[in-house]
Amino acid sequence: MNTPAPHPASRIGQSTAIEMSRAEAEVKAAVFIAQQNPRNIENAQAEMRFACRQYALAEKAFFSYPKAGETISGPSIHLARELALIWGNVQHGTMELSRDTALGQSEILAYAWDLQRNSRSSQIFIAPHIRDTRKGKKDLTDLRDVYENNANLGARRLREAIFAMLPAWYTAEAIAICQETLAKGDGTPLDVRIKKAVAEYGRVGVTVQQLETKLGRPQDRWNESDIADLQVVFQSVAKGEMNRDEAFPPLRATAAEITGQQ
Repeated sequence: MNTPAPHPASRIGQSTAIEMSRAEAEVKAAVFIAQQNPRNIENAQAEMRFACRQYALAEKAFFSYPKAGETISGPSIHLARELALIWGNVQHGTMELSRDTALGQSEILAYAWDLQRNSRSSQIFIAPHIRDTRKGKKDLTDLRDVYENNANLGARRLREAIFAMLPAWYTAEAIAICQETLAKGDGTPLDVRIKKAVAEYGRVGVTVQQLETKLGRPQDRWNESDIADLQVVFQSVAKGEMNRDEAFPPLRATAAEITGQQ
């Protein structure tokens, strides 16, 4: 007589079963506490307005990167996390569910959960262990490279999950205030901010001519909005969302310039 195979649940170890039970109890407790201590929307809105008027947050509030010949931009994961914290009664994060080195990919969960409303935005996605380079796609085998790749892709999906969970009016106002704060700058005069931007870009090999080409006007006509745009791009390059040559393609000499050089 053949003995039936044990049900998968029966193979769960004692430690795993204890952890599952603990996690379930923790979730129930978090939901109960959130519902017993509801957020004060007016206080959350006031705190959001205060936070978004701080230049330290505004300068990290947006991202920009190239995709399919276009520039993609929007509110960053830094702003998303800050708004979720201020909104309150929210849990969010990413979790690597599995990693397959043979196939070169990981399965990752990104989620944002409003405990008070018991409303959850989540997404499970596949993160290929690949990095796009100027010479084409590069397979990632080093554990640190894979971790950083997964963290970067996870942050993008987490950003989407948080903004999908937060009220649209709350997010829209935060974005508008951060844009105003970024345009006003940190209190220093515009000419000083322009010199600072030129110096920062110069240290990473970007010329004034490339900056002028990017903005479509000479340096002596730059305004607050131009400096704000350059700050967003600089932060995106610094965080690895785009590389320098993607943001500022090397200038090519014209036929007339080449002829004149001969």
